[in-house]
Amino acid sequence: QVQLAESGGGLAQAGGSLRLSCAASGRTFRYYAMGWFRQAPGKEREFVATLSWSDGTTDYANSVKGRFTISRDNVKNTVYLQMNSLKPEDTAVYYCAARESIRGSSDGARYDYWGQGTQVTVSS
Repeated sequence: QVQLAESGGGLAQAGGSLRLSCAASGRTFRYYAMGWFRQAPGKEREFVATLSWSDGTTDYANSVKGRFTISRDNVKNTVYLQMNSLKPEDTAVYYCAARESIRGSSDGARYDYWGQGTQVTVSS
């Protein structure tokens, strides 16, 4: 079992930055691929970013590519999402997820554990 807890959400202005953190506890964190997803009001959950544990391969949704960066610290058992150049359309609840696999995935159904989410609101 892995428990995930997100933090770092809040209110930001368009063009600003936020860094989300996801602290993991339980089984060995370093052997899990990690992902970030988000869900805006009235919309489906969507993929944001993923990070494989084996070689550090990352993948991003086109909507955030070049603005967001996913990273991890295996000593602190934490994965981060650095969000720069924020836009109002980035407003959503952001969730981190862990997958018992070497590789990350953009498919939320492939993840085994989820956090409770943290709200990000970007004002124009």
